[in-house]
Amino acid sequence: MNLKERHAIWMKIKRVMIAAPKSGSGKTVVTCALLQVLKAYGWKVASYKCGPDYIDPMFHEKIIDVPAKNLDTFFTDEEKTRELFQNSAKKMDFAVFEGVMGLYDGLGGVREEGSSYHLAEVTKTPIVLVVDAKGMGRSMIPLIAGFLNYDKKHLIQGIILNRISKGYYETLKPWIEEELKIQVIGFLPEEKELHIESRHLGLFLPDEVNSIKEKLQAVSELFSRTVSIEYIKEIAESAEELEPDETLMEKMLIDKYGTLIYKKAAGGLTREVNVWDSRPTIAVAKDEAFCFYYADNIHLLKEYGAKITYFSPLHDKKLPEGCHALLIGGGYPELYARQLSANTKMREAVKDAVKNEMPIVAECGGFMYLHSFLKDKEGLCYDMAGVISATCFYTGKLVRFGYIELREKQKHFLLNGKGIKGHEFHYYDSTCNGTDVIAVKPVTGKEYSCIIKNKTQWMGFPHLYYPSNPVFARAFIEKAKKYQKTTI
Repeated sequence: MNLKERHAIWMKIKRVMIAAPKSGSGKTVVTCALLQVLKAYGWKVASYKCGPDYIDPMFHEKIIDVPAKNLDTFFTDEEKTRELFQNSAKKMDFAVFEGVMGLYDGLGGVREEGSSYHLAEVTKTPIVLVVDAKGMGRSMIPLIAGFLNYDKKHLIQGIILNRISKGYYETLKPWIEEELKIQVIGFLPEEKELHIESRHLGLFLPDEVNSIKEKLQAVSELFSRTVSIEYIKEIAESAEELEPDETLMEKMLIDKYGTLIYKKAAGGLTREVNVWDSRPTIAVAKDEAFCFYYADNIHLLKEYGAKITYFSPLHDKKLPEGCHALLIGGGYPELYARQLSANTKMREAVKDAVKNEMPIVAECGGFMYLHSFLKDKEGLCYDMAGVISATCFYTGKLVRFGYIELREKQKHFLLNGKGIKGHEFHYYDSTCNGTDVIAVKPVTGKEYSCIIKNKTQWMGFPHLYYPSNPVFARAFIEKAKKYQKTTI
């Protein structure tokens, strides 16, 4: 069997997207319930969150124990988005996509890119639409009709009604099916005890929700009784095969001798380097305070030859032995400010490492941690790492929100001169946000300065998505290698 034949077989994967007319309709609960049921069947299941959200994939991965990733058609073009899906789904039996916002809501709420529908279209994934039925009767019919009429690719294949009683569901189901010729495949009643709490950045983290595993187990059992799992499987099995793209087969490979071969990856570079002889180690902060990482970012760093080790700014007293770079992602450091401040040895270790020119990338929560001080919602001020002589403080409102593209003023990380895409969502601000990078809003074209950066440092509020410009990841690793040589 040749590569093309194997690739075609890989893409026979069953898949479905759980989407909705608007946020708050119950997508996450339905997605989690479906994942739990499919896993109980013994299937190899993967989940994909549409858009930049970190927390929903954490629920899927940490609580249900299924691999979870983000896919976003703003971050990556159609070809790259398909490639990312194909590469991660090739060993799975079933893939479940969780939509974002309303089905057709993309950039700025008006553009196609970044919408759930665009992702479904790009990956040829059929859709189950979750409709919040609370407070509605026959008015649901024109609502659903509008979504069906706007569905140019006829991807919507089933309807689930949420927050509706069994009796009312049995009354409305035949009306909807008769008038709209769409299958209503089940319902979920309103159960307050199954509600998952949320805060300003979205859902609470999995470890913070009381009895979350019990809640999700209960909702999955209810789901299996009130929703036709067999029909969902039929919808998923109807997904079109994704045609293999010859150009996507020219991927980065690592042979048995440790030679990393670049072809389509890394901005079109074609080169060979031996990565196993001197692989640099990137220490990644990961604990209750720092937990927001795109799986594809970490994967890309590994593919490009970095070893990844994890450490906790909350609990550890020193950085991992022999590390050559630091990556401190986002999270909720403000909730753990007292503990972070009390861990003096770690704060000093991070400050000393950066002072000694160890490369560092810090995003949002990680950026906050690097400040001299962090002032929380109550106005209490805590000592932080002191890398940046400034204060982070709570504003009481959303400071920045949405997609951006970042362009360097001086080339240190984006050596091909192109931008890298990212996302911002924070209620905290800084007395020193940096001025070394220009952020551009994709819909309005509005520009503003951000990021504190030099040859070895990239520190700021924006979360980056490395596959949107893989050169960033490559440059970060090269800086780690250069630092590694100084320690030999």
